[in-house]
Amino acid sequence: MTEHRARKRFGQNFLHDARVIQRIVSAIRPRPDDALLEIGPGQGALTGDLLDCGCDLHAVELDRDLFAMLQQRFGANPRFKLQQGDALDLDLHSISDRRLRVVGNLPYNISTPLIFHLLKQSDAIVDMHFMLQKEVVERLAAAPNNRDYGRLSIMTQYFCRIEHLLDVPPSAFSPQPKVQSAVVRLTPHAVLPHPVRSITALQNVVRTAFNQRRKTLRNALQTMLTAEQMLALDIDPTARPETLPLAAYAALADCVHDQEICNG
Repeated sequence: MTEHRARKRFGQNFLHDARVIQRIVSAIRPRPDDALLEIGPGQGALTGDLLDCGCDLHAVELDRDLFAMLQQRFGANPRFKLQQGDALDLDLHSISDRRLRVVGNLPYNISTPLIFHLLKQSDAIVDMHFMLQKEVVERLAAAPNNRDYGRLSIMTQYFCRIEHLLDVPPSAFSPQPKVQSAVVRLTPHAVLPHPVRSITALQNVVRTAFNQRRKTLRNALQTMLTAEQMLALDIDPTARPETLPLAAYAALADCVHDQEICNG
């Protein structure tokens, strides 16, 4: 089998450190009755260890050369199914009639849109374990009053519990990336802690607030809500967007939604 050269356009950095691989598999704890989805298996660094646990594994790989290598290496295993294509087009409900455990070493350039794509299908997911740029993991897990806290934090935490599991140095990859990496676990809430009447309203409020994160809420959201409406929700209109918890954004979103219904 010829050696595959990493392709920059696909953001390829292949995990090769056996100790890191074992730590990731140990964190996932795959079981024989699991249905797993591996996004971007690359050269199969995790694939073999996941299959060794006895699970059913569906893998999606964009690179046609890697697809052929993976098919040659694992295709004889009846519990392995390989699909060539873009993970951003995945319909999770068509992959399995069981809820999926999702695993992936995600290219940094598609990590955020892919996470949002998967969150739209969170009812089909048990949990997700991703290798990401460390700064993205820090943004996912950030709490209010933290410079990393923003739209990604709020919208992900609306759907999931976030756990920063371990950091991974550049030396664990070939070629070595110029950034630190980390592994994160995202577990969809069985019951949403702060359900909103309209997810679109929540997205709009959060996006509008953080587009002008240095402004006060009164100024950032002036086209959506008045200061008086914020005060009625026990929210300080002079506060800045990064100080509000998810519950406050849920309340603002419901107010915006109700106002739109009344004006509609």
